[in-house]
Amino acid sequence: MVEYYPQRLDRTLAAIADPTRRAILSRLALGDARVTDLAAPFEISLNAVSKHLRVLERAGLVRREVRGREHRLSLDARPLRKAGEWIAAYEAFWEQRLDALETFLRQRKKKTRWRKRG
Repeated sequence: MVEYYPQRLDRTLAAIADPTRRAILSRLALGDARVTDLAAPFEISLNAVSKHLRVLERAGLVRREVRGREHRLSLDARPLRKAGEWIAAYEAFWEQRLDALETFLRQRKKKTRWRKRG
């Protein structure tokens, strides 16, 4: 089973639940950026973008480096990998369950055909 820490996972999933934060992460996947660069594509205030960034930082998805007055942000994808591993464990569980259901339904269909012929 995948090892995870519930609070960390909760913060990661809550952070990526918002489309603005996902867009910020997509931009940071291309490389480091300043806060103003990240805010440019959105029709929201710089303060609102800063709030989104704080959520991402608390989740460990974004790192901030301060150089004088400039704040540069970078992506840290490790929490996403951990969340992906957690989700993958449930994906395997459901694949097994659905495969079993498919087998059951095929067997039932064969029995139904056999009874109709007999």
